[in-house]
Amino acid sequence: MAGKKRAPLSPILRQNKRIFDLMKNTTSDYAFMMDPAADVFLASPTFVRDYALPSETLTHVVDVLHPLICVQDRRAFDAIFSSLMDVTEGRERQLDFRITNAKGDLTWLRLKGNIGLSEDGHPNLFVGTISQLARRNAADSVTGLLNRYQFTEDLGEALRAARETGKGGGLLVMGIDNFRTVNEAFNHEIGDVILREISECILQNVPRRLSLYRLDGDEFGLIYPEADEEMLQEFFIRVQREFAHPQVYDGRQYLVTMSAGMVFYPQAARDPLVLHKYAQAALDTAKAGGKNRLNAFSKEVYNRWLRSLTIQEQILEDVKAGCRNFELYFQPQVAGDDQHIVGAETLLRWKNEKGHMVAPMEFIRILEETKTIVPVGRWIFEQALRVCKEWRKKIPNFCMSVNMSYEQIKDLSFLKFIEDCLHRHDMPPDAVVLELTESKIVSDLKFVNAQFDAFRMHGIKIAMDDFGTGYSSLSSLKNLNCDIIKIDRAFVMRILDNHFDQKLVEYTVELCHSIGKTTCIEGVESQDEYDCLVKICKTDTIQGYLFGRPEPQDVFEQKFLGM
Repeated sequence: MAGKKRAPLSPILRQNKRIFDLMKNTTSDYAFMMDPAADVFLASPTFVRDYALPSETLTHVVDVLHPLICVQDRRAFDAIFSSLMDVTEGRERQLDFRITNAKGDLTWLRLKGNIGLSEDGHPNLFVGTISQLARRNAADSVTGLLNRYQFTEDLGEALRAARETGKGGGLLVMGIDNFRTVNEAFNHEIGDVILREISECILQNVPRRLSLYRLDGDEFGLIYPEADEEMLQEFFIRVQREFAHPQVYDGRQYLVTMSAGMVFYPQAARDPLVLHKYAQAALDTAKAGGKNRLNAFSKEVYNRWLRSLTIQEQILEDVKAGCRNFELYFQPQVAGDDQHIVGAETLLRWKNEKGHMVAPMEFIRILEETKTIVPVGRWIFEQALRVCKEWRKKIPNFCMSVNMSYEQIKDLSFLKFIEDCLHRHDMPPDAVVLELTESKIVSDLKFVNAQFDAFRMHGIKIAMDDFGTGYSSLSSLKNLNCDIIKIDRAFVMRILDNHFDQKLVEYTVELCHSIGKTTCIEGVESQDEYDCLVKICKTDTIQGYLFGRPEPQDVFEQKFLGM
């Protein structure tokens, strides 16, 4: 290997040797000085000792260090040294890289240096320091990336540099969408391996002078000095392309996408923790807005994020207090032929601490993300069954539909709970229908079918909600073990003036009946829509504002049951 014998110093290194000796004795970091033209590298004795190098003076330093450097970092390491004779991109160089020390441990180092020029303007010196980031446990144990501690330190340093130079930059916080499903499909140990592979895919797109950090869980950070919005967007697009197609691990495919939030410093904030919080708010908003997207920080975004956090905190308190401030509303379902009431769909409502109703699309998402939908779902079922028992005194075959979360299906004790609940209230299993949206169903058809079969064996009917809004509706119809198909309002909206939509509804109902499934058409809002539906098809039940809006129990009883 080149460099095993002590190499002679080049003239420029001999000339500056006294300066180097002062440097190495006045810093706790590893000092270095290099003649890039002669490819001679002068290293501090501590660096030589800690990494078992052949001598303080090394020729062809890249070749000497290459076997010690982490494979994933070698390209960036090579690029730094091959660029030393070209100062068109500036004279500063910085790189974070992983290298194995004399004890065999993989450590993180940060190289920072400046290129000096001769009188005729040619690079003749490369001088700087190499610091051990691992002294502060800066390396993440799973991915090998720099961790959150180092991220906060470096973000603070970036803000200080912005104050001194007047040049700001951008911060990008990225999160893997639905990584939890990867852990569930494989296991957490394999999930860590896949997380490491994903981090390497992102790292390939990181500019060579920048570092990628692993923050919490499945989130990553990138500090990008002097970046504008276009530069961050271009970087994110490159990352998106990495995950545009299914990934493969051990012969099995998985699909992940990436969301991100960006914020710019120092204009948004001058404190690293505040800046990170702003980027996190933008990321969370990107995920809530549909995922696989980049969202920029703004005060409006931040205020919505704070509202979401406030709602989450209040919801968790209310769940712990026995589902305080939650209430059930009921929307009537009528027979398709004569409009007599046959049942109702149970809908959850929640009031915040000020007594104001919060939109279901806002709080249901929080319930599912925090998995508090499981205890709340049980509360919903118990209350709905209690109400159904009362209403069956008025309409003996009244049937109550209850929305079910995918999280509840994964709860293998949920069926036993339902059985116990039916027994406690002395109710037959055909008194309730469990509904799940199509988009949730198709994500894990085999498992969902097994669970549905278990419910149906106990006499509990299953409904596929929002049929027609997913990507594989006909496939779901063919493969799903359910009893009732709830046809979404999207089928009904243009039924009065669109012959194609009329035929679509007609044939969908006919197809469902031919394979032994009943139908419920949702979203019927006008008499004309109803008349048209009655003329073209024989749907079993109908639900919509024409027959009644969702109402609390007492109002429903007065309006629809005469109680």
